[in-house]
Amino acid sequence: MRLLALSDLHVGFGVNRAALLEIAEHPSDWLILAGDLGETGEHLRFVFETLGPRFARLIWVPGNHELWTSREGEDGALLAGEAKYQRLVALCRAHGVLTPEDPYPVWDGEGGPHLIAPLFLLFDYSMRPDDVALADAVRWAADSGVVSSDEFRLEPAPHPDLPAWCAARLASTRARLDLALAHHPGLPTVLINHWPLREDLIHLPRIPRYTLWCGSRATHDWHRRYRASVVVTGHLHTRRTDWIDGVRFEEVSLGYPRHWRQELGINLHVRTILPEQPITGPPERHIGPRPGPSGRE
Repeated sequence: MRLLALSDLHVGFGVNRAALLEIAEHPSDWLILAGDLGETGEHLRFVFETLGPRFARLIWVPGNHELWTSREGEDGALLAGEAKYQRLVALCRAHGVLTPEDPYPVWDGEGGPHLIAPLFLLFDYSMRPDDVALADAVRWAADSGVVSSDEFRLEPAPHPDLPAWCAARLASTRARLDLALAHHPGLPTVLINHWPLREDLIHLPRIPRYTLWCGSRATHDWHRRYRASVVVTGHLHTRRTDWIDGVRFEEVSLGYPRHWRQELGINLHVRTILPEQPITGPPERHIGPRPGPSGRE
């Protein structure tokens, strides 16, 4: 019984959608789906109906693509912000998929016990130089030729802006984690979030100012504060393993078709989170394989 992970399936791409059908059955294993499965409820439904029967349990956290405004349901209602997120949470629950709104389960499989904590934390533009004001942040990134599609497709309603939504998610998640750790003293955690928790985990040399849309500096110490043994994230499409403060950070993206080794098949891209796998390299910074150049839309 293993804990596995994969993110950024982007099944809106035909290549990725077809590849998903090739994932092997793991009847005893849990699978973490760390965001950006697609952009609509239909995309998530396809993933859950494909992978649900092949794994003992699925765990989902949202990515930015899932939160993009889209038309959902039989009435084709345009959903954005919190309304879109709550619709996706309901879809997950209808398929038996664990979400950030559900009680944190205890993993008792190989490498356990661990408290499994799926998170939804967003980004707040704080990953920018200190001399760049918040009001100038997007312009600063645009000066280098990069602006995330989130600026046009991700709405914060009913919050006034994305930093405010992020602040609300950070506050509510801190309260939940504090309570959960108090109820499970000494139990290590597996923290799961779509966006990286630390700025120094972002390796995007071609588009360095994309950090603006990559998380919040407020979570820099969460791996220590919340007793993490492993932190699982996606978003960057740069598959790698890092060690910081003795904590393992796993970036588990598949990515757009140009970002993954299709000739290897999708099954080799599914990462084992627990039990811990043997590694080589320096103990405090082991960098895993990177399947190809990274880019963002």
